[in-house]
Amino acid sequence: MAELLVERFENMPPQLRVAARFVLDHPKDVALMSMREQAHQAGVSHSTMMRLARWLGLDGYEDMRSLYARALRETTAGEPARQGGERDGASGFSTVGVVADTLAAQISSLGEYGNAMQFIAAADLVGRSRNLFALGSRSAYPVASRFVHIVSFLAGSDHKVTLVGDMAGQGLDALQLAGGGDVLLAVGMAPYDRTTIDVARQAARQGVGVVAITDSSVSPLTQIARETIIVASNSQSFFRSMAPAFAAVEILAAVTAMRSETNAAERVKQSEEQLAAFGIYWKPPR
Repeated sequence: MAELLVERFENMPPQLRVAARFVLDHPKDVALMSMREQAHQAGVSHSTMMRLARWLGLDGYEDMRSLYARALRETTAGEPARQGGERDGASGFSTVGVVADTLAAQISSLGEYGNAMQFIAAADLVGRSRNLFALGSRSAYPVASRFVHIVSFLAGSDHKVTLVGDMAGQGLDALQLAGGGDVLLAVGMAPYDRTTIDVARQAARQGVGVVAITDSSVSPLTQIARETIIVASNSQSFFRSMAPAFAAVEILAAVTAMRSETNAAERVKQSEEQLAAFGIYWKPPR
């Protein structure tokens, strides 16, 4: 069903796209919540959810819920029951638990088989790159910066790693001479920054291999990228979470290092020794 939604997404009317994205991004909610609750969460009318089901050739939305419920049962069959009951105490303590549990589940899901295959494919492309660039704007900028920081430890003198842009979206001229053999890691979550999408699209036109870290199979970055890693960004708090994206770049860097011929541990040791020689690290007074 997810494949069919992605395939037909671009041809859907705007409101059906909103509903379809909710279904793609929240499969467990589709299985467990009522149609009206889902419509409320998605920001559309319940009749839109029904039209989406008919658009996909189903008799009604309950048929879609049944498909997702069956998939959820098959996925969770045999899993041990969660230990412990409801937390008591102040609302602040409860909020900490809910938010932390959500983040832990989102990050843990990155290790599932389908996600692991995304990381391996992306790491193979990154590992073959001649020059490597990372792009992110606004809240995605620190994620791209973290990736560059890690990978720069692994890069040799013949392998350039560049952070493209900054918090204001400047400095994009670094990609002017990029082309075939180069790779751009583009990080973007909804609402998508226009600069990130435009730069990634232009880089792809120049022959650069684009790897996307984004939040949906129908994200505009997914349409541009050769390889895509999808992470959750929804949160139980008041703002979108970037924690899964940070985890994703660390996993990608680790997998890239393991699948390359580089002695990652030795490279990191050499880099840290050099930084220590420059007095970068704090030392306790003697």
